Amino acid sequence: MGALPERSRMTGVWSATPTPFTADGRVDPVAAQRLVEHHVRLGVRGLFLCGTCGEGPWMTDEQRGEFIRAVADAAGGRLTLAAQVTDNSARRILRNIEAVRDAGAEIAVIAPPYFLLNSTPENVLATYREAIRQSHLPVGIYDRGAGGAVPVPDEILGEIYAEDNVVMVKDSSSDPGRRRIALEARTDRPQLALLTGNEFDCVAYLRAGYDGLLLGGGIFNGKLAARLMSAAGRRDWEAAETLQQRMNRLMWDVYGGRQIACWLSGLKYLLVEMGVFRTTAGFLRYPLTPECRAAVKQAMNREAEVLGLAP
Repeated sequence: MGALPERSRMTGVWSATPTPFTADGRVDPVAAQRLVEHHVRLGVRGLFLCGTCGEGPWMTDEQRGEFIRAVADAAGGRLTLAAQVTDNSARRILRNIEAVRDAGAEIAVIAPPYFLLNSTPENVLATYREAIRQSHLPVGIYDRGAGGAVPVPDEILGEIYAEDNVVMVKDSSSDPGRRRIALEARTDRPQLALLTGNEFDCVAYLRAGYDGLLLGGGIFNGKLAARLMSAAGRRDWEAAETLQQRMNRLMWDVYGGRQIACWLSGLKYLLVEMGVFRTTAGFLRYPLTPECRAAVKQAMNREAEVLGLAP
């Protein structure tokens, strides 16, 4: 079991950052360094690397290691670094944990397996427990709720959160019942940091008592998210809701409207236009329509200050 980080390093605004690639599909080390500096300017507390937005499940082992090392070298301890290690067995997860630790990650994040036969609650729990208890890094849990390929039933979620080596939760379930389970676990283990990944409804989670935000859009809305958290800290919920609506409008502009039609392509296009990424290359091939491009340009003009573009 790894040394547990201070709880304060796991709260606040986190970015589930996208990964920059060159035009021929290699990890882009120049853009990785720019990515770190941009997050620091936005005031982001930590980075979640190689997650869903980071295209980790589609990257090779070598690509993941190269990206984590590039980010760790550029960050120089200024950001807390977590990396996804999800896989289909505890043995494979543990191998991934060793790899991300060696590359510079401080926290290993486990989401539901991509594929698991005999996926009974007992077998799912046993898989998580074996990986968590033998991990040489502190563990975060990425709860995807009904969106996970292998369900993690409500009745075992609390048992996973009760493990001593679990230090943080990314709750992207959008499920009030699973939110209650997380809050109950934090009551029993106050050192557990609860972060929501539901970036379109941050306020509900902060009102419920969550400790921070772990957002796929953190690389562009991190400054707005920090202001939202500050308003929540003052219990100024009207101001927090106003900031949430502003964040939502910005995200819809970047992601391709309420249907999220351009999602990762729109996000990478924004980062290219901002001078952070050098290409929009990636694995998922979301469309990048003229309408998406125009919406991104409008958002850049309207929100230059919070995007870190204004002097």
